[in-house]
Amino acid sequence: MIAQPKYISPQDDQLIMSPTEYLAWESVQDSRHEYENGRIFAMTGGTVPHSQIPANLSALLIPHLRGKGCKVSVNDAKVTIRSGKYYYPDVVVSCDERDRFSRDFLQYPTLIAEVLSPTTEARDRGIKQQNYMLIDTLQTYILINSERPRIEIYQRLDLGWEYLSIAIEQTNFDHDDPLIHITSIDLQFPLSALYENIDFFDSEQI
Repeated sequence: MIAQPKYISPQDDQLIMSPTEYLAWESVQDSRHEYENGRIFAMTGGTVPHSQIPANLSALLIPHLRGKGCKVSVNDAKVTIRSGKYYYPDVVVSCDERDRFSRDFLQYPTLIAEVLSPTTEARDRGIKQQNYMLIDTLQTYILINSERPRIEIYQRLDLGWEYLSIAIEQTNFDHDDPLIHITSIDLQFPLSALYENIDFFDSEQI
């Protein structure tokens, strides 16, 4: 997600909501909240690169998937896990007919991408990744670093998940621009396309 989730309670610290109560409550809120084990997590604002990266990824996904019956959503579409958890991925793709008329949440994603930041990385690599991988239809889970050019891709195989990490040491693409291949949707693009219009600080500038 774009920023650090903080546990909140609409009424008191002991309040535990049911999934149905959460969906009704969330539908009238001005900001977004994730739901996990009866508790609500408020999503706060993030950096410009954290916002730009999902936009860049969606710009690659939408034309590639046009005409294939796939939905591409950025930031505002909830994904539900079978156990009753609800998350807002940075990018989610569903190509499943069962999600065609979905309005409140998606249940059958093919691809989920999260953009990492210091405040979200532990959850994105931890509990959220574990829960996402319980979704039977999920074929690809992507983690994208917002502070350095690095992408990590988990792709489902028959017996588990294949892991691939691609990164470059320099913060520009003049000499090295590796090709990324997302096999589940047969999409290829240079790493630079994911980081278009993003300028990184050199270590001595930080």
